[in-house]
Order: sequence, then structure tokens, then C-alpha cells
Amino acid sequence: MDFTSFAKPSNVDGNNENNSTDLHFWKHVEYIENHGKDQDDYEYCMTEFLRMSGIYWGVTALDIMNQLDRLDRTSIIDFIRRCQCPVTGGFAPCEGHDPHILYTLSAIQILCIYDALNEIDCEAVVRYVSGLQQFDGSFFGDKWGEVDTRFSFCAVAILTLLGRMEGTINVDRAIKFVMSCCNQTDGGFGSKPGAESHAGLIYCCVGFLSLTQSLHLLDVDKLGWWLCERQLTSGGLNGRPEKLPDVCYSWWVLSSLTIMGRLHWISAEKLKQFILTCQDSETGGFADRTGNMPDIFHTLFGIGALSILGFEGLKAINPTLCMPQYVIDRLGIKPQILSKP
Repeated sequence: MDFTSFAKPSNVDGNNENNSTDLHFWKHVEYIENHGKDQDDYEYCMTEFLRMSGIYWGVTALDIMNQLDRLDRTSIIDFIRRCQCPVTGGFAPCEGHDPHILYTLSAIQILCIYDALNEIDCEAVVRYVSGLQQFDGSFFGDKWGEVDTRFSFCAVAILTLLGRMEGTINVDRAIKFVMSCCNQTDGGFGSKPGAESHAGLIYCCVGFLSLTQSLHLLDVDKLGWWLCERQLTSGGLNGRPEKLPDVCYSWWVLSSLTIMGRLHWISAEKLKQFILTCQDSETGGFADRTGNMPDIFHTLFGIGALSILGFEGLKAINPTLCMPQYVIDRLGIKPQILSKP
């Protein structure tokens, strides 16, 4: 994502110290602020289809770090406005691309952070999302008809952020479809009925149930145990058995455990140390695991996980919607969160 065109002039000094000495705070700010500076870069060209989500990842990370003013609000909102499809009402990842529910959620999240929903046609967004629901309660991601539990989460998240859950979709059928994707052996969820349990999809389904006030449908202890088993000797978390640890699962697993009131079931200190080893001390940013190249995706989820773990100097993040908690409070949204047993 090209953040350079959205950045204000900065005097950030990469050598500055932050109170949280184990976190290369200003390096990360610089990394996000300058991400995509070279528009002729191979990575920039090949990630055009992710641009809207890239902005969301960067905006959210900077806001959690209390550095949102590093980016130019007007330029970002103008970009989002240009990406709304005048026919469907959905949002594309970039101008000239087709709309999709994934990028529609990213656009709405950014606009909520900037308190700028009035800048777009929200009624068109509601029509777009409701039009993607199928008879069985599932949701297509776009006009091409792929079904995935990620899209169920996106749908209810968008409508919740817009304050339009009531009377727009069949919530009961949506819940029934998501629960049909639950695997009884481990309590986890896959992308569709019968699919393998995966921590990223578990986050989507647990988040969906949080937003629809339906967490009572979960076998919390069974699912919580499976999620805790994702922690490896390195302290990092994987997404399913026999896989390597990855910083992004720090978010998917931690947020799910937080929603279910089971965050205390893993070693927070070991996980924190794993996440910090995945920083790039020279360029800033977080990689998927130690020694790899950083990217904007893992940077948000590394910072978001550290926020959940109460890392000093970071704002609180909402575990259900992966947005700053103060934004969720401003909108008056109250996702269901279970108490610690």
C-alpha cells in the first residue's frame, strides 16, 4: 500500500527511544508511514488487489500507537470514496477493481476510525451486504459466489459498524450456517461445513457470534483448549496442528481467547517475547516469524496482539473488530465478551 501519498511531513527519528524499550516503536511508525514509497516496486504493483486492506492495517496500527496524525485523513477518505462501486455499493480494493465484502469491511473500518461515514453512501453498502446473503444464511464474498465463514463475519461486522443489523439480513439463518461449520471433535470452525478447523476462521466465527450475541452456542472449554494447544515451545502460536508459529496467529488466537474469557490459559509472557523477536530492528515492521521480511499485514497483528497483552504505550484494541476500543465505544457498539471463569 502506498502510504507515502497519504503521509504528512514527518520528523520521526528512527533512533528515538520509546518507553517500551523492547519495542522498536519509532521504527514501526516509520515503516508504516513510508510503506509503498516506491510505486515501481514489484511488491507495490503485485499487491494492488489488497490496497484497501493495506490502508486499514496501517491506519489501525498507527492509531493503536497513537500516531494516526502521521497520515493525511483527507487523501485516505478521497481514495475510499473513489473505490465505492456506483452500481453495487460495495468497495473495491483499488480503483478499477471489482467490489468484495472483504474490502468493504476494510473501507468501513477506516471510515469509522476517522469518524467519516458521512462521506460515503451507507445505504448502498447495506443493500450490497444484504444482497450477498444466501437462503441457507451464508454469504457470498462477491458476485462470483464463493462462500466462506470469513464473509459471514464481514457481513455482520459491516452492518454492526453502520448500526444496521436490524431488519437487513436473516440473522437466525446466518447463525445456523456458521454453527454448521463447527467441528464437534475440537470445537473449532472451518471455512464451510466439514472444513478443517483453522485459527483464522475460528476468529471469524467467534467474532461473528460475539457480534450476534450468540457465544452461548460455543463449547468454550473445548475450543479454548484447542486454541491453547496452538502455543509452541518458542512461545509463538500456529493456526493448526503441525504448522510453524506465525505472528498473525498471535492475533487470531488471542482475540478469540479474549472474547471467550480464556486469555489466561496461555503463557502471555512467552508469546510477547516471540512477537518481539519478529520485529525488524533496521527497517521496522513485523514479519511472520523471526528473521523473515516484515510486511504491513503482520505489523498490524503483531501490534494488535501486544495491545491485547497490555503492552505499555499502546492503546486498547477491541478483540472482536480489531479496531481501537475508543472507536467502538464512540459508536456505542457492545460485542459480547465472556467473563473469565
